[in-house]
Amino acid sequence: MVEYTEEKEELDEGLYEHYRITVDAGQKALRIDKFLSNRIENASRSRIQTAADAGNILANNKSVKPNYKVRPNDEIVIVMDYPRRELKIIAEDIPLNIVYEDDQLMVINKPPGLVVHPGHGNYTGTLVNALAYYFKDSPLFDSEDPRPGLVHRIDKDTSGLMVVAKTELAKNKLALQFFEKTTERRYQAIVWGSLKEDEGTITGNIGRSLKNRLVFVVFPEGDYGKHAVTHYKVLRRIGYVTLVECRLETGRTHQIRVHMKHLNHPIFNDYNYGGDKILRGTTFSKYKQFVFNCFKTLPRQALHAKTLGFMHPTSGEKMTFNSDLPEDMASAIDKWENYIANRNE
Repeated sequence: MVEYTEEKEELDEGLYEHYRITVDAGQKALRIDKFLSNRIENASRSRIQTAADAGNILANNKSVKPNYKVRPNDEIVIVMDYPRRELKIIAEDIPLNIVYEDDQLMVINKPPGLVVHPGHGNYTGTLVNALAYYFKDSPLFDSEDPRPGLVHRIDKDTSGLMVVAKTELAKNKLALQFFEKTTERRYQAIVWGSLKEDEGTITGNIGRSLKNRLVFVVFPEGDYGKHAVTHYKVLRRIGYVTLVECRLETGRTHQIRVHMKHLNHPIFNDYNYGGDKILRGTTFSKYKQFVFNCFKTLPRQALHAKTLGFMHPTSGEKMTFNSDLPEDMASAIDKWENYIANRNE
């Protein structure tokens, strides 16, 4: 059997898989779809061909078609969605806030509290259940796909913009853009404290905590986790909290939440990363009551996916979408501004 090296890893959002293969020096000429289907578990030739048609198979950094003949020492990269799993998706009539839609994709504004896809005890009431209902009569939409149309995701209690693919071609082409980091993703967050600099960059490997598997932490470079970069800019300083814009260069799980905690400025009311405690301010009971009232107004982490940009999968047109801050975040900001303006301390 011909030897080869293979590296497999999950894409940032965990919805796609990435293989990197170096072809052995003794490999004979062979169609790449056959070569890959023989070597990747659960990868049928049709899956391989779909990925190739979408431009998601690269040989030596160039996109190739299914009939490309692999050569010795070729460096092959492939991005494709995970194989089907035995999970029945129940179509549910859950309202969707649709910002844009055409025959290839749709952009939605996800409300806080909505889980993106079933799993870990959330098998109903998710965005995927809503999509299954919305597209139940569409011949282009695959209702048996456990992640129908998803190419990225945002946390349950994070609000904001997401793009959903309606065709297999769109799904593959959009996934490649997220993988190659050519999409534009800007978030707004309320964080504890006043940042020293008006803008900056946070770089640090992110991986699951070795003590608590439900959260992620920043590890020393090269020690553990995956490379992650977040650029931030101060938008408004409001006493003991700050409104910031965060631009993702990478898209690791909980990235902004983890990086802001690492910077010692956790996101306001972020339970998992310590932002649900009073971290800045005074010891006066009146102030404590004010903060608790803000927590009630904004009962989740103060994080919103405000801007989303990508190239349209068929037209190639650059598309950029913006969304307003949701009512709970806007209301919390108003409360802080009123408190700071009227405090007598």
